[in-house]
Amino acid sequence: MRIAGASPYRVAALDGSTWAAFAALVERHNGVFGGCWCMGFHGGMSRDDPARNRAAKEQRVRQGQAHAALVFDGDDCVGWCQFGTPGEVPQIKNRAAYEKGRTGSPDWRIACCFVGKGHRRRGVATAALAGALDLIAGLGGGTVEGYPEAADAVSAGFLYHGALSTYEKLGFVRDRLIGKHRWVVTRTVEPATRKT
Repeated sequence: MRIAGASPYRVAALDGSTWAAFAALVERHNGVFGGCWCMGFHGGMSRDDPARNRAAKEQRVRQGQAHAALVFDGDDCVGWCQFGTPGEVPQIKNRAAYEKGRTGSPDWRIACCFVGKGHRRRGVATAALAGALDLIAGLGGGTVEGYPEAADAVSAGFLYHGALSTYEKLGFVRDRLIGKHRWVVTRTVEPATRKT
């Protein structure tokens, strides 16, 4: 799918056909965050075996148990936004504060965002989040929850949940603060209408 507006990027779902492009980006960044391979929010991540994380992530992708919007600049994957149901991405930072103020469960969670070096501050994160929302609409829509941080308070390299301003630009509203700079934000996504 093409991103609306003047964006030069294309967004595609993470699946078997896009795995190699995703893996190439992760490998260019040493497995991302010490070899996480975007497994941390799935649970069961190995802290000392990146190869195990890679294999686990690939298995989840090929079984349809891992979702992400991948951003492409030409043929190169330059970033992503991981999302999933609460069962698919059960891990949340600041869990105790999150649970304390929780009144219900979302249909979907935005788990993490990543933009490769050389592509940051060029609209990739916005394209990734917008792409995730489009993919969620295609999967039936529902309530979407994210956990971004105020970008002015955290180094850009550690904004793995994304920046609060990016979420707000795309229609999310603040629900509650669960960390020093981390918010729960929500948005309802309508199901995509099928073309006949």
